[in-house]
Amino acid sequence: MSATNVALAVITPEDLLKRWQGHRGLTRRVIEAFPEKELFEFSLGGMRTFAGLALEVSGIATGIDGLAYGKWQPWEEIMAKEATIKTKAELLAFWDEITEKINREWPAMTVERFNVTENSWGFYQGPVISILNYFIDNEIHHRGQGYVYLRTLGIEPPAFYEH
Repeated sequence: MSATNVALAVITPEDLLKRWQGHRGLTRRVIEAFPEKELFEFSLGGMRTFAGLALEVSGIATGIDGLAYGKWQPWEEIMAKEATIKTKAELLAFWDEITEKINREWPAMTVERFNVTENSWGFYQGPVISILNYFIDNEIHHRGQGYVYLRTLGIEPPAFYEH
């Protein structure tokens, strides 16, 4: 049994979706915790603003079509859409739109599909399960940066374990 098949024997696709959406819900709460101005302007140490980080995470999550069907929207189109987002309300609406899309497309994520090799936007080639794990890990990493920003701003972030 391959490592991928072992992983899927331990966690069902439905549980994996619940885990991913749990992380997305927590990141959404981090976005909500930011004051509007600081969301788009505050940064530390040369890092991007949290809006920039959240938009990257959102853009990557649009890759559900690539994961499910092998249809990768051109990265330039994703970046063009993100460039139009200028307010917290717009960012949260985009976030929610992608969350709903993930839920709609998830039924195509069969156990067999997780083992298919894809090349996500020409950046990373590997099994769908590995690409999805990258999506989740990337979100956790950037959310951690958001926690540092919030604490620096004197704002208590949501509990990291409530996802």
